[in-house]
Amino acid sequence: MQNIIDALMIVPRSLFSLVALFLITKLIGRKQVSELSLFDYVIGISIGNFAAEMTINLDAPYTHGIIAVIVFGLSAYIVSFATMKSIQLRRWIIGTPILMIQNGKILEKNLRKVMIDVNDLLEQCRSAGYFDLNEIEYAVMEANGKLSILPKSEYKPLTPNDMKVKTSKACLCANVIIDGNIMKKNLKNMNKTEDWLKQELKVKGYQDTKTILLATLDNQEKLTIYEKNQDIKDYDVLE
Repeated sequence: MQNIIDALMIVPRSLFSLVALFLITKLIGRKQVSELSLFDYVIGISIGNFAAEMTINLDAPYTHGIIAVIVFGLSAYIVSFATMKSIQLRRWIIGTPILMIQNGKILEKNLRKVMIDVNDLLEQCRSAGYFDLNEIEYAVMEANGKLSILPKSEYKPLTPNDMKVKTSKACLCANVIIDGNIMKKNLKNMNKTEDWLKQELKVKGYQDTKTILLATLDNQEKLTIYEKNQDIKDYDVLE
């Protein structure tokens, strides 16, 4: 009976831990998710460990785990704020970009500095789409461990500007229908009405929005529609 009670106690502790972690992550900001520097990585695994411990370990005081999560979360917030104000502090805590390849030559000294070998460098180059180092002019290891590559001029992809081709201004598309629901605010931002959208749908052969998974609208009034896949056959699914 006691085992059942202990197991049930994990449910509210888990939910509370999840809420606490979510709030702390919101406080720290999106950088914790998208750009893990060494400091962010340490904070992330520490908070995750605290959350797991205070959820499963019923003998440990729950408040101790919450305090630890809050302290680490606030520390990350303070450090993040401080590094935005001080370049020197940012360089010391977050790190600085380091050249891995310069003028087409591998800098062995810098490889040792970031503690990676040639195989690791080649792997990151391949991941970026460069299978031949002769195509690379510069390669920089960013503070978060990602490799940024500048190809040699003869290997750069052609752009419309290189070909003297005039292009229209790039813009974001607005999602005007999502899962059959009209996004009224997005329509308003595009200076369009529901009546206009419904009329455009009728022109394209849609009497309602039920069969539409997604519909996008750009500033050229181009309406693109993606239908729901209601009948999925076995061969449509990759195993």
